[in-house]
Amino acid sequence: MVFAFLLVAAVGCGTTAALTYRAARSAILEQTQNTAVSAFREQVDALNIALPLDEEGLRDTLQNIARQGKPRTWRVYAEYGTLRVSSTDRPVSSVLTPELRARAHNRQGTPHTAFQRVVKNGTPYLTMAVPAVFRTHADKTIDPQPSGLVVYAVMELREEEANVEAMVTAARDGALPALAIALVPALLAARGVLRPVRELRHAAHSMGRGRLDTRIHAKGSDELSDLARTFNESAAELERSVAELRRAEARARRFASDVSHELRTPLAGMLAVTEVLDEDAGALDSDTARAVRLISAETVKLAVLVEDLMEISRFDARAAELHTDEVDVADCVRKTLASRHWTDPEQVHAALGEGIRARLDPRRFDVVVANLVGNALRHGKPLVTVRVYVDDEAGEGAGTLVVQVSDRGPGIHPDVLPHVFERFYKADPARARSAGSGLGLAITQENVRLHGGTVEAANHPAGGAVFTIRIPL
Repeated sequence: MVFAFLLVAAVGCGTTAALTYRAARSAILEQTQNTAVSAFREQVDALNIALPLDEEGLRDTLQNIARQGKPRTWRVYAEYGTLRVSSTDRPVSSVLTPELRARAHNRQGTPHTAFQRVVKNGTPYLTMAVPAVFRTHADKTIDPQPSGLVVYAVMELREEEANVEAMVTAARDGALPALAIALVPALLAARGVLRPVRELRHAAHSMGRGRLDTRIHAKGSDELSDLARTFNESAAELERSVAELRRAEARARRFASDVSHELRTPLAGMLAVTEVLDEDAGALDSDTARAVRLISAETVKLAVLVEDLMEISRFDARAAELHTDEVDVADCVRKTLASRHWTDPEQVHAALGEGIRARLDPRRFDVVVANLVGNALRHGKPLVTVRVYVDDEAGEGAGTLVVQVSDRGPGIHPDVLPHVFERFYKADPARARSAGSGLGLAITQENVRLHGGTVEAANHPAGGAVFTIRIPL
């Protein structure tokens, strides 16, 4: 803004100076030119031409004309046929141009005065040419006739040039202080514009960091003040909306937690009853036994869903805690597979790096591995491979623990990949319910985050889904 302000000031000063210089230069030169031409024409018109010309007499006449030059003395030259006479020691001037001579010798019509400004060797001159005439009758209404004699005058314009240069210097010297003075209002204007912009930027950064109560002090009635008021109104509306969303989210979390807690007690009783019914199902008729086993299976699924909901509610409430211990990762994975009876080598293959120790929460790490292997067995195809190794690409010795679970199923559709860790997400919208709770991968992701790691889902180039966990050691 300062640069633009100064540029406008510079253009204004330069334009004013240029126009002033042009007008003053023309005025100075025209005044000098008009004075000289008028005086020279009067001197020539006053000549009494007597033919044939006397060279010495003509020289005296030219010297007399030169002494009476206005506004300063002239160098006067005369040309008549081959005769060349001047008021100086040189009969001919190199300043006189062929163009001026051609205009002076023009015999068409009434003779008239010609003049021209010439620069010779860096010096400006005013050159004038007046044809000498004589009258053939005493009657002045008869046009005079050219005598063939042309008188020239040369006058230097050094003084006029010095005056013009002085004007240029004055314009330049006046423009520099004007630009320096223009810098003050430029800085004030820039500060007046940029101050509210900086306030708006700081307020936007503050809101970006979560301080939704940020407001801008708006004063005045210009566009920036209107922008500040609009920002304050938007911030207030956003704060109200976010507060309402947070209250709704808190109510939803509290509802899920309360419902889960309330369901645990009756579910515990239902599980106990279904276990008894499962034991006696063999003594019942086939339809009743099938119904009893169905109720038992669904009760178990409901219990798993309630436990998962309670776990998710703890994550949402930031109440989930890590209880870490230094463990052998390979042993932890083997215990997880053995407790779920995933020991069939044709179903699950464990490629475990031995001697890898890390600080993990054994319970949460067990849930992570169990969820990934269980999903691979349910939705993929054997053989499911569990790999454990250390990635030390940085070469600093700490490395990263990598747990990779892959299967040989059809893989995950590209449209589904971005959503696999979302809660209750169904790859097939027509599927009314899934075999699990729909929260397994979401709980897996939260548990990995608690360990400071990441989990990613991808498709193997050879087919099948691959889930990769990375936890810094």
